[in-house]
Parts: sequence; structure tokens; C-alpha cells
Amino acid sequence: MGPLQGLKVLDLSRVLAGPWATQALADFGATVWKIERPDVGDDTRAWGPPWLADREGRETRESAYYLAANRGKRSLAIDLAQPDGQQLVRQLVRRADVLVENFKVGGLARYGLAWADLEPLNPRLVYCSISAYGQDGPEAEGPGYDAMIQGKGGLMSLTGVPDGEPGGGPQKVGVAVVDLMTGMYAVGAITAALYERESSGRGQYVDLALLDTQVAWLANQNMNYLVGGRPPRRQGTAHPNIVPYQAFATADGHLMLAVGNDRQYASFCAVAGREDLATDPRFRTNASRVAHRATLVPEVQAVLRTRGTREWLDALTAAGVPCGPINDLAQVFDEPQVKHRAMRFELPHPLSGTVPQVRNPVVYSRSRLEYRDPPPLLGQHTDDVLQAELGLSGDEIAALRARGVVG
Repeated sequence: MGPLQGLKVLDLSRVLAGPWATQALADFGATVWKIERPDVGDDTRAWGPPWLADREGRETRESAYYLAANRGKRSLAIDLAQPDGQQLVRQLVRRADVLVENFKVGGLARYGLAWADLEPLNPRLVYCSISAYGQDGPEAEGPGYDAMIQGKGGLMSLTGVPDGEPGGGPQKVGVAVVDLMTGMYAVGAITAALYERESSGRGQYVDLALLDTQVAWLANQNMNYLVGGRPPRRQGTAHPNIVPYQAFATADGHLMLAVGNDRQYASFCAVAGREDLATDPRFRTNASRVAHRATLVPEVQAVLRTRGTREWLDALTAAGVPCGPINDLAQVFDEPQVKHRAMRFELPHPLSGTVPQVRNPVVYSRSRLEYRDPPPLLGQHTDDVLQAELGLSGDEIAALRARGVVG
């Protein structure tokens, strides 16, 4: 059983940061009730193509994007704009341990579903709000999406080819890393608040901002600026603090060379037949290699172009020099180690028979992660949850549906 077995999560979030967090909580065993707008659902349901194909090969309206972040949840289609819909959510709050939402600041207050409204109903509730800029400050009420925050929060200043080189200029990362990292911080914050609840008996409010997250996880680049006083600049695939540590062209492709210490550097030079680069005083230590990056990197590039990628990978790996291929996703899922670790798996799906998924990377020694259900169809579990949790009868649910309160 998952370590969060028995935990009940009310998910009022949509798109990626919140759903990514609640999917992880579902993987860990929590029951997650995903509240969606009737007839519309999570925005990402419409973010295709590609779409999941049914058993006859026809496109469904289940987008790949939605399928990436919503497994293990139970979908309830409830109209929060209607007072009866708000009342259903309040009743579910009484039975929940956690609520996750990512409405604009103040968005849920107009429905009577803000923290101040719900905390008296359930003092043990952990209520996590995810927003672009946080719940206070001069920009708190502004909208913000991942790519905007990658720019505003400094990541794009560090990502891409250096200015002045062909293709130079800022680039966003190829996945929505600000959303994903905020979702991961949310999981940590929520589980820590639940742990604290064991001693205090009370829940609490969690305020998470995409911008705060982006600034926080720049890690060594933050410290490079705060300690050194100079904003780091784009260096393509190169590392700001380690040399040689970047992608290099070979005779037939590319590889990523990741020399992390002086021993590995000496081993690289030996494999490359350039022992002179190891003994040159400009390159003996990492600090000196960083200082003379502009001289060393062309030398490394010249020698790596003399052999093919596979030949280099085999030789360098045998010598204990960290390196790897630069795979596309077809190659990633064909990697023997990725297959061994069973990163891809299948879940049953009511429309397609099965749906591919990528597992949570956590592996416990005793607890098991739970992949119980595929990403749900819109409103698939409305009746089941309202009957089981709130005791509503079939006639009562039918009356709500007739008024458009539920779907």
C-alpha cells in the first residue's frame, strides 16, 4: 500500500503545477477528487493533438498533455459558479485532508471557497494555493504562465546559445519546468504540513508561487551571482563552474561530456591521446580550466571530432569518464536501463483499452506506489463519489444534473 493510503485530497487545480502535485500524491496512495467544470473540464483536455486513439484507431478527445498529469484521480464535474456546486465542495472539504488550487489570487473567495471560508469547516485541512506571483505583493493578482516565469525569473537568461554566436539568444526549457518544480515543492510542503499536523492537530495554509519557485531553484547560479557579483550568462550546454562539461560534436553526431574532477579529466586526456592537455599548467585543475575555458574547449572539440560517438562512449566509459549520448525520446525509451527500471507502463483505459504512462521515479523498500486508475474521463466519478462520500441518492444527483450543477 502507498504511504499516503487513506489521505483524501480535493484537487481544484488545472493545467500542470497543481495536477502534477496531486498526481504524485495519488501515486503515493492518496485518494484524489479532481473537480472539473462540466462539459469543459481541465484546460489541458483540449491541448491536442496528439490525442489518445480508441480501440478502432479513432481520435478521442483525451489529449496527451492531460494524460501526462492526471492518473490515479477521480473526476467530479461540478459547477463552482452555482451555489449548490459550492455547497457540494464544502461538504467534500469536511471529509478531506488536503485541498490544492491554482485559481488567480482571490478567485475562490467569490465562491466562498477561500482558506478563510473553509478552515472553520475543517481545522485539520492543509490548503495549498499555487499562483504565479504569490498571495501578496505588487504583482500578486497578475496572471502568469510557465514560459513567462522562465523569462522573468532568470532561467531564460541562462538557457541557450551565448549572445553573439549563431543561434544565440534566450531559450525556454523544452518542458514546463517551473510548473513541474512548483508541483514538486507543493508535494513536499503538503506532506510536511501533514507531518506537523500530527503534533499540532491543525492544518495550515500553503502559499506557493511560480516566480518564487523559479528564483529558488536556480541553485548554484544564484550563488554564482550573489557571491561573485556578476549575473551569469548563457553558455549553451556548458557548465558555469566545471570544464570540460558540455555537449561536443563527434565524427558522426554528438555526446555529452561531464568531467567532474581532475582525475576524470586526466583519464579523458589519456583516452583522447592528449596527455599534454593534462600536464599543461593552464588545465591541471578545474579552477584553471574554467579560467582558460576559451583555450581548452576548442582543443577538446578538435579531438572528439576524430571518432564516432559510440566509439568515444565505449572508450570513455571504460576509463571512468562520465559521458552519455544525446537521445531523442524514442531513443530514451529504448535505453536498456530505462527498460530495466520499467519507466514506461500501461494502465487500462475505458476508451482505448490501455494508455501509456511514465512511472513516478520514487522507489520505496517497503511501501508501494499505486497506479490504480488511468487519467479519468470528465465527470467519470461524479455519481460514485457523491453517493459514497456525501450520501446523495441517485434521484438527488439526477436533480443536480438537471440544473447543470454537476455533469
